[in-house]
Amino acid sequence: MDINMKESVIRAVEYMAISAKTAPKAKGSDFIGIKILTGDEIENLADAMLEYGVNKGKQSYYRDGENVRNSDAVLLLSLENSTKPTGLNCGACGLNSCAELKPQDGKEFAGPLCAWRLLDLGVALGSAVKTASTFNLDNRIMYRAGAVARYTGIMEGQIVVGIPVSVTGKNIYFDRK
Repeated sequence: MDINMKESVIRAVEYMAISAKTAPKAKGSDFIGIKILTGDEIENLADAMLEYGVNKGKQSYYRDGENVRNSDAVLLLSLENSTKPTGLNCGACGLNSCAELKPQDGKEFAGPLCAWRLLDLGVALGSAVKTASTFNLDNRIMYRAGAVARYTGIMEGQIVVGIPVSVTGKNIYFDRK
């Protein structure tokens, strides 16, 4: 891809980040972390995904790691470590009150988490991929990219999700082996 196209992709991913930042959030509280990866940062994440797949015996990390490697940029979104429950005491997290909610590290993410904060992340993800679509960027929401970004410390958060983007003649995220 020529340099002008790369700059255009980065600019579009910055707009995706704006969409995530301005997405509506429960009680108007923003706990969404945002990070954009390019160049060597993408290679580092891809290598870490392949290594994670080997260490955990999970083949799907190889496929997704190669997808990340072939991406032009990766947008990472997270629920920040400082995320507080909404205080609604609704029980959607499975507990009786927000005061009982104390996320602990699980296999790949922290939990349990406030359901409303998870919805905030979901709306931010949806807003970001809507913007990617507006700019005709091929993209895919990737659990595995986020899990490894969190595991390696590339991005902190209770939960991290990746959105790699690509500009090619064929969508690399859906036409895959």
